[in-house]
Amino acid sequence: MALLQISEPGQSAAPHQHKLAVGIDLGTTNSLVATVRSGMSTVLQDEYGHALLPSVVRYLPNGEIVVGHEAQAQQSADPMNTIVSAKRFMGRSLHDIADRAHIPYRFVEDAASNKQVQLHTRAGLKTPVEISAEILKALKVRAEHSLGGELTGAVITVPAYFDDAQRQATKDAARLAGLNVLRLLNEPTAAAVAYGLDNNAEGTFVIYDLGGGTFDVSILKLAKGVFEVLATNGDSALGGDDFDHRIYCWILDKVRETSNNFSPPQEFKPLGEEDTRLLLTKARQAKEWLTDNFEAQIVCKLSNGILVDVTLSATQFVELTQHLVTKTLTPTRKAMRDAGLDIADIKGVVMVGGATRMPQVRHAVEDYFKQSPLTNLDPDKVVALGAAIQANALVGNRSEHDLLLLDVTPLSLGLETMGGLVEKIIPRNSTLPVARAQDFTTYKDGQTAMSIQVVQGERELVADCRSLARFELRGIPPMAAGAARIRVTFQVDADGLLSVTAREQTSGVEAHVVVKPSYGLTEDEITRMLTSSFGSAEADKKARMLAEARVNAGAIINAVTLALAADSHLINDEDKQAIEAEIARLQSMTSAEDAVAINKGVEALNHATEAFAQARMNASVTHALSGKNLEDINL
Repeated sequence: MALLQISEPGQSAAPHQHKLAVGIDLGTTNSLVATVRSGMSTVLQDEYGHALLPSVVRYLPNGEIVVGHEAQAQQSADPMNTIVSAKRFMGRSLHDIADRAHIPYRFVEDAASNKQVQLHTRAGLKTPVEISAEILKALKVRAEHSLGGELTGAVITVPAYFDDAQRQATKDAARLAGLNVLRLLNEPTAAAVAYGLDNNAEGTFVIYDLGGGTFDVSILKLAKGVFEVLATNGDSALGGDDFDHRIYCWILDKVRETSNNFSPPQEFKPLGEEDTRLLLTKARQAKEWLTDNFEAQIVCKLSNGILVDVTLSATQFVELTQHLVTKTLTPTRKAMRDAGLDIADIKGVVMVGGATRMPQVRHAVEDYFKQSPLTNLDPDKVVALGAAIQANALVGNRSEHDLLLLDVTPLSLGLETMGGLVEKIIPRNSTLPVARAQDFTTYKDGQTAMSIQVVQGERELVADCRSLARFELRGIPPMAAGAARIRVTFQVDADGLLSVTAREQTSGVEAHVVVKPSYGLTEDEITRMLTSSFGSAEADKKARMLAEARVNAGAIINAVTLALAADSHLINDEDKQAIEAEIARLQSMTSAEDAVAINKGVEALNHATEAFAQARMNASVTHALSGKNLEDINL
């Protein structure tokens, strides 16, 4: 007699069957894929023993697409068809790319468009989503070749500060690559998973993640397998590429000095795409060399015949990039403040990202936190290792560790109300996934539709926040103003993606939108949303009071005007004129910037209409009782 095989919910019916799942770190400079083997998270290598796959895609004349090391080797020779750092363009429009003059690509010349940026290549127009999909395809092939089977799913990591557009673009790239996305996982959280499970650590940790194109800092509390994100901050346009660019600018200055020393001085013309990419490549190599050496020799020949032969010392490099290092500490301080922690509360600082190998970065972090950062795991690999652990758990492979991840929203989410005010539904640093609802009502009598604008930010006025989406709820039964009940529900899933539903409670009519904005947050927008929210708190409070006062005054003026039009015969002309005078006075006040005066005007109008309101009530009662016996009335 065969024994009945029993499986745990969500687990395979055959315990010996191991589902193939991977964690992918889709990086700006390098990407890699990892999996769990024999209970250990490990990075998968290609046939040449390379763990890192350069995030470089080249489009060849014959239509072939080359990814990785081979493409990277030709980036200087064919810069316009060899795309590097595509991650920096994910979910962004042409408006969002401030330094595009220094980038050797041909962007679509539609500066007025808010759509995702496109690049001209010999293979046609390519979006960052399509370029990233080629990188993910290469990693998928590597994983399936190494594991000997088809992948069940993948966890893909994203910077914590990626907004909805950038996260959706990453998901779209994965789908194009044929991957089943189990979850988008924040890179700092993935690093914490790797470190937490590897070291059995508990306490409060800071994840300092400086990659090729982005910077994130997250503060996590680790306890008994629970990873709770207390606060997050960062800069989605700051990374190792910016350090490369500082060296590039320094090289240009040295070349100009050299050309001016000739007799007669040589004219230094703007560099072409090939020379720009060549110098950027040399800059990156110099940066990497200075990690373990005192100076770097930079030698190359430009297309105009100028020989570049300069030496960059480690001291000079520190001076060139000191402001960039300092720039990473500002979001770090904000995250500490948001979490309500002091330096003494931090048990450890985890360094993530290849750019954290730079000695000046490590020294700055050590000086700020008064402790040596944790570097026992490879900073290039730690994110992928953590993602692999999470992927293994999500496909149902049994693990000795029970893992619970509690991520947070980086910015508040809400909607626009009357007067251009923001009503926050989900505050920032709310644990994910999260769903919250709030009831709203109509502003005018007989209103049958409502326009809903979803916004993101910390300020009190819509004009100071970022608009994510708009949709309309139609079919609301005509009622008196304030009678309708519209429940608006915000849901943010584990990937950090937002959906909003509006439902009228009596009729059941409903409208729904999945927020998929066409472009991402710029650095300036992020700074304005978080930084200005603190510096402008008092101004925002006054602006909100003024807007609420104006909305209240408008509603009362509208109600009294309608009442006068219907029942002005109930009062004498003198009282009517007094009410109209108060209406006119209140209307003139609403254009002023004094909320207190507007509220006093509302009180004056309420006082002036007391007799009129009483007369209307008496008339209503008289009409209701007309022609009825007292015995027939149920009191």
